[in-house]
Amino acid sequence: MSRVGKVPVRIPQGVKVILNGALVNVEGPKGKLTHTLPVGVRVAIEQDVLTVDRDEAASTQAAALHGLTRTLIANMVHGVHTGFVRELDIVGVGYRAAMKGQVLNLLLGYSHPIDYEMPVGITARVDNNTHVVVMGADKMQVGMVASKIRSFREPEPYQGKGIKYSDEVIIRKQGKAAGSK
Repeated sequence: MSRVGKVPVRIPQGVKVILNGALVNVEGPKGKLTHTLPVGVRVAIEQDVLTVDRDEAASTQAAALHGLTRTLIANMVHGVHTGFVRELDIVGVGYRAAMKGQVLNLLLGYSHPIDYEMPVGITARVDNNTHVVVMGADKMQVGMVASKIRSFREPEPYQGKGIKYSDEVIIRKQGKAAGSK
């Protein structure tokens, strides 16, 4: 039995979970999310607690997906209630960002600016031209958008220039020593 899968998911006030066969729909103030249950995994709702269980006769794949399914549903509930945030810092002389509607405009030392359009359900905010905050209800999509923005200019280890996560630590390398033989 999965240790993670046994933990019940508490449904906060204002969040509505609807079971429709193999579909789990979660609605809240931050949006709507849907997940399809794998074969052999069941979901039950009692008052404001959601539990994930699996058939004992189910395959080993259902056993492997038991804890994952519970975590995905818990992330959906948290996302539609509170939302997820990923913060990025831009380091470098002349590097900056600006929001123009739903388009993130980045100046990262290339010969051209980079315009990245935010996907549906994801919003971004730019503070002080060098701090980008990506927000949304879907944890995976927020992480993918933040990763895509970071990929435009990954931090380099010698000067530390580039786009990095706010909680990321860049290990700096020592440059070439001048005049040594």
